[in-house]
Amino acid sequence: MNTQSPKTIKKKTFANISRSVWILGFVSLLTDISSKMIDSILPLFLVSVLQANLITIGYIEGIAESTASILKIFSGALSDRIGKRKQLAVFGYGLSSFVKPLFAVATSPAWVLAARFGDRVGKGIRVAPRDAIVADVTNPENRGAAYGLRQSLDTIGAFTGPILAIILMSISGQNYRLVFWIALIPGILAVFLLASGIREPKTPITQPRKNPLSRDALKSLGKSYWWLVAVALIFNLGNSSDAFLLLRAKQIGIPTELVPLSLVVMNLTYCLSAYPMGLLSDKIGKLRLLAAGFLLYALTYLGFAFINQNWQMWVLLALYGVYQGMTKGALLALVADRVPANLRGTGFGMINLVTGAAILPASILAGSLWQLVSPQATFIAGSGFAVIAIALLIISSYSPRFRVSARN
Repeated sequence: MNTQSPKTIKKKTFANISRSVWILGFVSLLTDISSKMIDSILPLFLVSVLQANLITIGYIEGIAESTASILKIFSGALSDRIGKRKQLAVFGYGLSSFVKPLFAVATSPAWVLAARFGDRVGKGIRVAPRDAIVADVTNPENRGAAYGLRQSLDTIGAFTGPILAIILMSISGQNYRLVFWIALIPGILAVFLLASGIREPKTPITQPRKNPLSRDALKSLGKSYWWLVAVALIFNLGNSSDAFLLLRAKQIGIPTELVPLSLVVMNLTYCLSAYPMGLLSDKIGKLRLLAAGFLLYALTYLGFAFINQNWQMWVLLALYGVYQGMTKGALLALVADRVPANLRGTGFGMINLVTGAAILPASILAGSLWQLVSPQATFIAGSGFAVIAIALLIISSYSPRFRVSARN
């Protein structure tokens, strides 16, 4: 394993964060503009144009996310094996971009499923190598901030996309297909930026001699890592697709043309909170911040169950964004701290596989509860799973078996 400090690998910029992290952040920004332009109106397109029901939407979201998640472990392990993370990331971002025209020509929910599947397969290929690159070029002392910064830039795209969707829907007379075509442009720009802007170290940081997916390699990830995987799995069983938040906004009474603004609000607060929360996690501890974020999620989901006015929906969407800012970067930094450097891709891939696999039952459960019981039942169930995850985090914080020193 290369013992060279990450600080010497890449030139540092603002707040000791590597140039590569900034580039990955802007790549994520452009990709999320593209994706959220589509995601913010896709549930409405499915229901109003393609006449899909809520259970169908649950299956589309669940199948696409869960099936694609299988690839995350293999792409992460492959990046460890060959020591070439950039190529896999470029391929993944490229695939997600070039399947987007399928949304524009869709004539049935099956077309949307195919497009969502291709988009999520691309994400499955790129996520673990991308997150491992961030870990490779940072130290434990600023890892939370680095992941927070990348998430912040990502989220600027996540709220810019819906704003563009709102504008385009307004001036085009609610032409969904036109929005889908225009969404292709920032995705292509992201692929070119990644391909030309990232240069991996000449001597790869990670190149293990044995199979990263062997029993011994997986065991070497450690008990603290696998406990974290279990916690993330439990939490994600109650964390269904954000499509249900958009549908809840519509049900509460928010006008159709303003429903995409729901994503703008949650992603704005996510963007504003992600980097400060990353800095905070480096100071007070990533595990504490993760538990606090799960608690905020549980309370927010309970709120979604019982609100009845538009202004309450906007407040809860803002809090939902803060929850994401508290948890997403902290979870990634915890993974990076717990796994050996030569197995980072595998570690990120495995946790993404396990949590992604939970999305299928989570989305089907959410859609079924919504349609067969009530919308309130969907959000109460999600809150309950979060409480269980918090309890597991508390147990891990008091158990010596699950404590670990951060790895460089």
